[in-house]
Amino acid sequence: MSSSAKRKAQSPAPRSATPAAKSPTPAPETPAAAKSPTPAPKSPTPGPASPAAERTTGFLPGSHWAEQGLPEEEENDGDSTIGSDVESSTASISSSILKYRTMNGRTYHSDSVTDGEYWAPNDEKANEVLDIFHHAMTICLDGRLYDAPLPENIENAIDLGTGTGLWAIDFADKFPNCNVIGTDISPIQPSWVPPNVRFDIDDYNKEWTYKADFFDFIHIRWLSSTVKDWSAFYKKAYECCKPGGYIEHMDASGTVLSDDGSVDNKVHAVAQWGPMWQEGGRKIGFEVDLHSNNRMENAMKEAGFVNIVTKDYKVPLSPWSDDKKMHELGMYFYAAINSDLRGILQFMFGTIMGWTDEEISIYIKHFGKELKDKDIHPYFIYRMVYGQKPLDA
Repeated sequence: MSSSAKRKAQSPAPRSATPAAKSPTPAPETPAAAKSPTPAPKSPTPGPASPAAERTTGFLPGSHWAEQGLPEEEENDGDSTIGSDVESSTASISSSILKYRTMNGRTYHSDSVTDGEYWAPNDEKANEVLDIFHHAMTICLDGRLYDAPLPENIENAIDLGTGTGLWAIDFADKFPNCNVIGTDISPIQPSWVPPNVRFDIDDYNKEWTYKADFFDFIHIRWLSSTVKDWSAFYKKAYECCKPGGYIEHMDASGTVLSDDGSVDNKVHAVAQWGPMWQEGGRKIGFEVDLHSNNRMENAMKEAGFVNIVTKDYKVPLSPWSDDKKMHELGMYFYAAINSDLRGILQFMFGTIMGWTDEEISIYIKHFGKELKDKDIHPYFIYRMVYGQKPLDA
């Protein structure tokens, strides 16, 4: 069954109190009662960044984009830009978990599960972005769900930060005799799933409650700016990984690149994506750039994993490439990132960085216009790193 078909087939009925599949793994403790949801406070517009800050991170303040004003609309959109065809392709839980925080009409994860720093919404619009992103990553990997050399007889696997659960569901279909667990801090996963899947509400920044030496495979994807201490995270993963089992992590640094110099760090809004996210992550204590210091490889090795392999994948932000695969990948990534830019940005850029709604809106307009420009060729690098726990561990 395709991922899109699975999403359409979701049952509208509430989840049963019984997990989809029994697992010898103990479930995380029930979260404490949630705090009452309160609107996020409006932050005043900050003044220009200090020279020291600009030298350190290279980010521009929100006032820069306000000064630019809205970009001019292209008259002949079909000839000079990407075009409208891309835009169109775009268990019973404690009631406390469902008391989501709200911000400008969007819902965010409950304070009863996490500490409130997670930047992404968890409503239906945000979930559509996660589903599109899953499909884009499947294209990136030529239809594969992972790169680690897994044996066919694995028994237990976990997908940390599973989101809408599509990867966990697809993996469970591929390994019907494997117990698959997906964890997230919101119950946004479907209830109609393969019998060997269950979803746990859990925060991987808190104490892990899974058995030691248990998982044959630990899967991680797109968790940058969500983990407080990567060294501690990998050590917990090492403890829960079975000797001979694998861990695999795929993530981007946030830095937007171009091979031909078409992305100008001093001019383009897309070039500001990485510096802004990295500065926002620094402010709330989350590391965003995992590439420049080889954080994934080094922390994996420090935890005790061996046979570590690194692969870099080029992911266009829009369908500017003439290569068939890169063009299709760019189509889906454009649909993912451009379909809910405000939801993606308003917490980190607004609440954390202090941008006004007007500044965010104008930045989004410039960002969207640049993604449609065929003369600008931006891409991310998604780095895949996997390693193995020694058999004699």
